[in-house]
Amino acid sequence: MSELTMWEIEDSLGLQVICGVDEAGRGPLAGPVCAAAVILPKHLQIPGLTDSKKLTDKKRRELFPMIQEQAIAYGIGLASESEIDEINILQATFLAMRRALDQLSVRPEIALIDGNRETDFGLPVKTVVKGDSLSANIAAASILAKVTRDNLMVELAEKYPEYGFEIHKGYGTKAHYEALRTYGPCPIHRMTFLKKFYGEK
Repeated sequence: MSELTMWEIEDSLGLQVICGVDEAGRGPLAGPVCAAAVILPKHLQIPGLTDSKKLTDKKRRELFPMIQEQAIAYGIGLASESEIDEINILQATFLAMRRALDQLSVRPEIALIDGNRETDFGLPVKTVVKGDSLSANIAAASILAKVTRDNLMVELAEKYPEYGFEIHKGYGTKAHYEALRTYGPCPIHRMTFLKKFYGEK
């Protein structure tokens, strides 16, 4: 999809200040879920801007500072593994999104949320399935959330080196499960995600 058509959803709304919101890290067994909220200048063209999952790590890291520098406003929010265990991953994702929105220095007229689930964020929202491939603002948010979380997991890998967080970022890879069998969980593991794994041992 060309960068120009990445503005079709925003253009259809007839509004000026539109925010995109996306998350990274709903699926991993460890670490926080991270969300970002981004307001880009209308029709801003950032070459290569698309869903973070379609980009290489190198390309995401190239785009990360460009988005931060050119955005009208952005915010990044986290919900911890203990919050995920306490309120469940969906509610924790909404909490991280709310925290990201709260950091915006400019109030958006509407927030475009990636996916098909919404909650009360205190402003108008519109969910967009596959929004990170269709909306420039959501794509930008997906990159900020993904790179921020990846960096955090690399930092946490230094604290808990036996799990290989710097490689798999907390996702349930074969190596990660082997480390869990050998060492058991560490403080950043989501215990609600590991109930079945430890129940089967």
